[in-house]
Amino acid sequence: MSVDQPRVLVVEDELAQREVLAYNLEAEGFAVSRAQNGDEALLLVDEDMPDIIVLDWMMPNLSGIEVCRRLKIRPETRSIPVIMLSARSEEVDKVRGLETGADDYVVKPYSVIELMARVRSQLRRVRPATVGQRLEFDDIILDAESHKVTRGEDELKLGPTEFRLLSTFMEKPGRVWSREQLLDRVWGRDIYVDTRTVDVHIGRLRKALTYFGGSDPVRTVRGAGYALG
Repeated sequence: MSVDQPRVLVVEDELAQREVLAYNLEAEGFAVSRAQNGDEALLLVDEDMPDIIVLDWMMPNLSGIEVCRRLKIRPETRSIPVIMLSARSEEVDKVRGLETGADDYVVKPYSVIELMARVRSQLRRVRPATVGQRLEFDDIILDAESHKVTRGEDELKLGPTEFRLLSTFMEKPGRVWSREQLLDRVWGRDIYVDTRTVDVHIGRLRKALTYFGGSDPVRTVRGAGYALG
């Protein structure tokens, strides 16, 4: 899995439906994890936090509604977009799903093309760099599609790791990222990297950002990690 691939968790108890969803999401360039029930979904979220969750409502034991409720009351998971899938088409059911915290509600049977568009729409909100959007913070512009970064009139030279670090910061300016969170987002969980490596690359990013002058926008939060601005 590329660390740049957006991660989608598909939660669906019907095997055929689960595999169709996974196949189409992988064809769109997403890294897909699969869960066959609500309990497994919550375990997978804790092990490898996804960027977005496609969640079936009607599942045995722990329903999709309850999974969504539990995710949305936890500070560390409440910002993960949840797209609820349901055969329930009544307005009262849609309202219940959305009030539980779902970010979108799709009625079965659904168009796969429409669902993929809804996934991309939610992803643009939480990880815009992964879908080629242009990010701006003060005088810094990151063009994810052309893989270029400018500050003022100057084009900055960033290595691939520094580029991913900066895009992570620019997607959520002001958010404090721990070293462990940055390792997960920038390097990926499949690769072992010492947390001190984060400090080395943060130093390189700072050097690149201030190469032509200007203040250092990366803030060190003692005992917590790093933030942009």
